[in-house]
Amino acid sequence: MIPGRLRQPYLAPFAHMPKTSATLLIIDDDEVVRASLAAYLEDSGFSVLQASNGLQGIQIFEQEKPDLVVCDLRMPQMGGLELIRQVTASAPQTPVIVVSGAGVMSDAVEALRLGAADYLIKPLEDLAVLEHSVRRALDRARLLNENQVYREKLEKANRELEASLHLLQEDQDAGRQVQMNMLPITPWSIAEFQFAHQIIPSLYLSGDFVDYFRVDERRVAFYLADVSGHGASSAFITVLLKFMTTRLLFESKRGGTLPEFKPSDVLGHINRGLISCKLGKHVTMVGGVIDEESGTLTYAVGGHLPLPVLYTEGQARYLEGRGLPVGLFNEATYQDHEVELPASFSLTMLSDGILDLLPGDTLKEKEAVLPELVNTAGGSLEGLQRVFELATLGEMPDDIALLVLSRNLE
Repeated sequence: MIPGRLRQPYLAPFAHMPKTSATLLIIDDDEVVRASLAAYLEDSGFSVLQASNGLQGIQIFEQEKPDLVVCDLRMPQMGGLELIRQVTASAPQTPVIVVSGAGVMSDAVEALRLGAADYLIKPLEDLAVLEHSVRRALDRARLLNENQVYREKLEKANRELEASLHLLQEDQDAGRQVQMNMLPITPWSIAEFQFAHQIIPSLYLSGDFVDYFRVDERRVAFYLADVSGHGASSAFITVLLKFMTTRLLFESKRGGTLPEFKPSDVLGHINRGLISCKLGKHVTMVGGVIDEESGTLTYAVGGHLPLPVLYTEGQARYLEGRGLPVGLFNEATYQDHEVELPASFSLTMLSDGILDLLPGDTLKEKEAVLPELVNTAGGSLEGLQRVFELATLGEMPDDIALLVLSRNLE
């Protein structure tokens, strides 16, 4: 910001920068200086607008909305400090860089106080210093804008979920509609993968919940949760789960909480959140993240039974996994398991309400027959609906949730 910085410019990150679509506005009453700066920055890949005084500069700024302003301080009709005031007042997200021959410390301090992104002293011995300052200011403005967008999206999601909670408490009929609206569409196809689900509540509202969504350009996440108990109190927890996972997703995209979005970390975060809420409810969960580039599935289990059933090449088997229920123990930790997904497969996840439909007297007998039934169903949701005769079910003692993930399933 003061003369000493020009002697040791840090230029390495911008030595070979690509063309940019950013538009710059250069305001300087010295035509030679203005033309020199404009020519250099145009050669660096920027679109450049020019103004010969502050008043003309403000007019061009209001018309063209440039991404960044470079201005002098001492100019006719309107000085640089007043120009900074007007620019930051109307477009606070637009960076302003001062390039001035007036090397007065008080001017530099006042310019920076008014919101200038940088202050450079004429003559510039190396115009690469200016380019570096411009790119740095544009990068910072871009990050601030992205954070603002993420913040607005998160606030919007929070408002929607708070409204959902209010409706659920006011009326069970509205609550059921809200819960159904929170569920993802079914079936849902993304890249090579297909998701499908069904939830059958034992009461008017369900304590079982499923969700799937894209994490980033190469990863897709999903989970199935079974809340302890039934009815409105358990359904309230499913809304809380949706809120927590939605917030985690936005935070991970901002590089904040759990940027890697590992299933074990997500279950641990939910565990701590439920305990801190002191709602007297816990959840069993299985959640996973698919890496589309590597074709692998990373998943974690939180006290959930039955375990996921993998069906491929006419055979069905349980995936391994164990872990404590979510929301019961502060010291609970969860383990990630990794599976290479076959070219053709389905992965079936079920809540424990399905055990009431299985033959056998003991849990061991019921668990033994489940992979056989998945095999009979061909690994599809439609097949499972047929095998378990879900269309003709009467009153059930527990909620039932089915979530099927598949690829190239015949």
